[in-house]
Amino acid sequence: MIPPILLSELLANGCTTARGREVDHRPVVKIFDPNGSATWLLCEVSPADPKIAFGLCDLGHGCPELGYVDISELAIIRTAMGLRLEIDRHFRPAKTLSEYAADARRRGRIVA
Repeated sequence: MIPPILLSELLANGCTTARGREVDHRPVVKIFDPNGSATWLLCEVSPADPKIAFGLCDLGHGCPELGYVDISELAIIRTAMGLRLEIDRHFRPAKTLSEYAADARRRGRIVA
C-alpha cells in the first residue's frame, strides 16, 4: 500500500526510535478515506514488524489519537462506496506529529 521510498523513510524513523532516541518526527505519509473523514498520519514503522506503524489516527468520530495501526489491515479496507483507502501523494508535512496531534485534539479532527 505504501510506496517503497516512503516505507524506507518510515523504517528509518522507526529504527531511530528503537535505538532509544525520542524524536518528534514529522509524518511521512497521509492515508485517507476518499469518501469519508478517516485519516492517518504515519511517522514510523517498527523495525521488528514493518507492517505495524505509529502515528495519528482519526476514524472520523471526533477523537483523533496517537497509536499503532496495522498497515496490512488498512490495505484491505473498503469504504462504503467500495473504494480503497488512498495515500495523499501531495501531502507535505508542515508540523511534527505532536503538533498535528495537539491541533487535531482542539479541532476534533486531523487537518493536514
